[in-house]
Order: sequence, then C-alpha cells, then structure tokens
Amino acid sequence: MKKKELKWLIICFLIFAFQTSNAQLTDLARLEYSFIPKSNSEDQYTRLRALINYPIKTKKDAYLIVGAEYNRIILNLEDDYPFDVSQLNTIHVIDLNVGYTFKWNEKWRFGFKFNPRIASTLTKSLTSDDYFMNGGAFFINDRTKDENLKRPYRLILGLTYNATTGLPFPLPFVSYFREVNDIWSFNLGVPKSNLKYSINDKNNIQAFVGLDGYLAHLQEPSIINGQNVDHISLSVAIGGLGYEYLFGKHLVGYLYTGYTFRLNNVLRNENRDEVFKLDDVNAFYLRTGVKFKI
Repeated sequence: MKKKELKWLIICFLIFAFQTSNAQLTDLARLEYSFIPKSNSEDQYTRLRALINYPIKTKKDAYLIVGAEYNRIILNLEDDYPFDVSQLNTIHVIDLNVGYTFKWNEKWRFGFKFNPRIASTLTKSLTSDDYFMNGGAFFINDRTKDENLKRPYRLILGLTYNATTGLPFPLPFVSYFREVNDIWSFNLGVPKSNLKYSINDKNNIQAFVGLDGYLAHLQEPSIINGQNVDHISLSVAIGGLGYEYLFGKHLVGYLYTGYTFRLNNVLRNENRDEVFKLDDVNAFYLRTGVKFKI
C-alpha cells in the first residue's frame, strides 16, 4: 500500500470511529459543546451537538429505537488564506437514527442501526453528494447489573459501515467496560478508552484518550492549488482528564479537557485527496454537556 493511501486510510478510520461514537448505544438524549482553538492563531473550531433517541417496546426484551442528531460545526477562520473562506464558516451534520435491539439469549443482546446522514455546508439545495448512509450491527453482553458478579462488565462487539470513510467494507467496533471495585472502573475500545475513579455516588473523575472529527461536503467548491476542493475533514486524537456529576441515576453532567496529540484539518478534492491543510498544530481541547442515558 502506498504511503499516501495508508495515510488516508488512517484518517478515514479516525473519522469513522468518531462518527460511530456519535450514536452512543446507551444515550437517550444529549446536549454538548466542544471547543478547539488554533495554536498561535485567531482561528478556532466549535461544535454544538444535540441528540435524542426514543425507545419503543415492541415485545418482551425487544425495542425499536428512533431518533435524530444534529451537529453544528463553526469554523472561525480569521487568519489570512489564499482563497475565500466564507463558505467554510458553518458545517451541518444531521443524522436520522433507526435501530432495533432484542435479547439473543440469556447472555447476549443483539442490535442493529441505520443512520442516514446529511453532512454539508448547506449553502445551496441538497444534492446526492450531501447524503451518506451509515449503519452497524452489535452483540452486547451486559453484566453490569449482575449482583452475583464480583467485577461486573459490559462487552460490545460489532461491525459498522460508514460511507464518509470511502471504504467499501464494514469496520470492527469493540468496547469493553469492567468495574474493578466500588471506586475504580475502566473502558477499553475505540473511539474512547478511560480509567475512572468514583469519588462518591455523585462525582467521578477519569483519565481518557479518544478520537474526534468530521467529514463533510462543500456545496460551493473552491479552486485551490489548481484543484477543485469539495470536501473538508477534521481528525483529532485527544488525551486528558474528565469530570462527571450525577444529578440522578440517568442524568449526567460532564466536562472533558485535555490536549490533542494528533490534529489534521484538511480541504480535499472529490477523491478525498489532501489539497490544502488548514491546521495540523496540536492545541487545547474542551468538551462539556449533559446527557440522559439508560
């Protein structure tokens, strides 16, 4: 595999992993704000996110889940660029979530989901280039409520397909959660791994590493370096500390802060090859919000 192709494959995986995490399997509602300022610059990246999922019981231990998610990505590009950046100010990512889950046997639950997506600047009428189809299938072994286990756990194994990666095959999804004791727990997987410490019934702190990013279509492309640019992508790898406050059993407020150890914000052509790099300098990261979970 050529070095250029390998680099794009890695970027695709980072974007895929973040977009897989957008439809968290346990989240019923979420409001979130993210912020990354550009180092030594007036530029900054802001994302506002809202998500809602509604489970409908169809029979015993089986649920149809319908919902939607909206991401408004604001790029405040204040530096001098050799092209017009006014069409890059706001990017919209809109997902429709449709899923179904049922109990497979005494240990495993099976679920699948479809996520039709619009990812675009939405400066003109929608075209086929603005639409993407994502989805996945998962096996879930959730023993976190088993009182007979000394160290409860949850294992999720699945395959996820994401059209924005440009890869014509599904990619694996793995997440493993384990309670070590009453105060320590950890989660290993992609797009996020963490080590959590429970201060008390209301307060948790954690160390984490994770992925963030997006890919979207530009409805009003520019000519840059002699090439037609009609896609934009951001891929970020982050490490830091997080704090959670439990208002109740299901309602959680959270704040994550840290530093990126990989950041790549790029304009791309129709083949999604890199044309112009907007930013690749690591920076401070902040994400905060509130969620209602199962």
